Order: sequence, then C-alpha cells, then structure tokens
Amino acid sequence: MVQFQVDEQRCIQCGECALDCPAGVIAMDDDNRPQMRDSNGCIQCQHCLAICPTAAVSILGKDPEASLPLAGKMPSGEQLTALVKGRRTVRRYQEADLAPEQIDELLNIASHAPTGVNANAVLFTVVKKRAVLNKLRDDLVAKLGKLKEDGRLPEGPAGEYMSAVVNAWQEKGQDVLFRGAPHLLITSTPAGVPCPEQDCLIALTTFDLVAQAHGVGTVWDGIFMWALAACPEIRGQMGIPAEHRIGYAMAFGAPAVEYHRCVQRGPAQVNEVQR
Repeated sequence: MVQFQVDEQRCIQCGECALDCPAGVIAMDDDNRPQMRDSNGCIQCQHCLAICPTAAVSILGKDPEASLPLAGKMPSGEQLTALVKGRRTVRRYQEADLAPEQIDELLNIASHAPTGVNANAVLFTVVKKRAVLNKLRDDLVAKLGKLKEDGRLPEGPAGEYMSAVVNAWQEKGQDVLFRGAPHLLITSTPAGVPCPEQDCLIALTTFDLVAQAHGVGTVWDGIFMWALAACPEIRGQMGIPAEHRIGYAMAFGAPAVEYHRCVQRGPAQVNEVQR
C-alpha cells in the first residue's frame, strides 16, 4: 500500500512533491492540494516525503518527523574530498570482531544507496564473526588445494592467484584470501531487477565509503570472487539464493594500520564530447 497522505494543516501548497515525483504520479488538484493520481505507478522512492519543507507529506506509512533532518549535517566539499582521496585499501586488521550493532548500522546506512528504478532489492550477505570467516577460509583453501592438485584451476591470472592463496596458507599460514579481516560482505540481487550488477556495486561502494568514514577498514575482494567462481557450491553454504546474481565481495574490520595523508594521482583521463 502506498498510503500517500498530506497533512493539510502543514501543507503550504508549494507543489514541490508533485514537481519532484520521478514517476509523475503526484499532481495538484483544483484546490492546489497534492494528490496521488496513480498509486500503481509509484516507485516508492519517498522523494515526496524528503522534499516537503514542512513535513506535511507521508507515504508508505512513514512519519516524516522520524527522518534524519539534513540541515547542517551534510559534509563539506573539503571533507568529502578527504574521504574519497584518503580512502585506502586495508590489508592489515585487528583480531577483534566489530560489534554486531556497528555492522548492522553500516549495512542500514548502505541500504540507502540508489538502485535502478528504485528496485531496492540488494541482499547483503555478511559474516559477522571471525570464527565463521576462518572456517569459510579453511574450507575454500582446502577446495582450492584439491583443484590445484588435480590441475583444475583456471588458466591465467585467476588460477595463478588461487594457487598463490593455497601456497601462502599452507607454507606460511598467511591469509591472502581475506587479508586477515574478520568480516566479509557480499552483495547480490534477484536476476529480474532492472540493474542487478550495477545495484550491487553501487551498494558496496556506498558501504565502502561509509565504513571508512566510521573508522572501519575495507578491501575489495577479487580473489574471493575468483575462488567463488571456482567453487560455486560455497554460495549455497552461505545462503545466497540460487537465483541471485552476485555483484562483488568486500572484506572488512577494524584496521591495524593508520594512513596519514592521501596519495597523489591524476589528472583524470577525460574524453570530452564537443559536438
């Protein structure tokens, strides 16, 4: 149920909710009051709730007063620049697990990431305990070791990296698969959503930046993605629905390293369209 409601005592008839509706299903009536004219066409984006200056609009049963107010809370351009430039891939982690409540908070924030046609269908599969991730690592390395023995690792960089994972663990006890992180996050979506891969990557990128802003280190885990492709039965063990398309994976945790300045890159490679 869309449950579009307008508090007439608060509504100032500015028409912003109608003007900003991406689906064009809100219109001003003859008395200049906003009305939902096609609830079936609503994509449930809540733009109407967000844009109303007087908190007069409610939709989906949401109380606009319960939303986080934005005035004075947005980061400055300088702060956001520092976050993007200062974000680093972390490959050294503390032993302790993050508090489950902290992980839940980061995931709930990341769930606000944009999705195609507001599908909002990204599934966050997360490992919250180091002991569980250690078991997953042991199982995966054993499977990769057997593939290596049988000569069934894929050719090219993927096979080379997976062979290195096995060697590092067997010979040195070095965790190349998860870089010693205590937690793992995988994003996936039902295959039928409009933008499955894009939604997954946007959500994980959002989690990445939010995590770093909260002092949590992250590493995009391409080696795990290769291992998952070589050992697809693992996804079932992790409870990822068979019909889902996996976007990517990220290991994370409390970092055991501190960076003091950003690196120097650029200028950007730009292709300007002039006609």
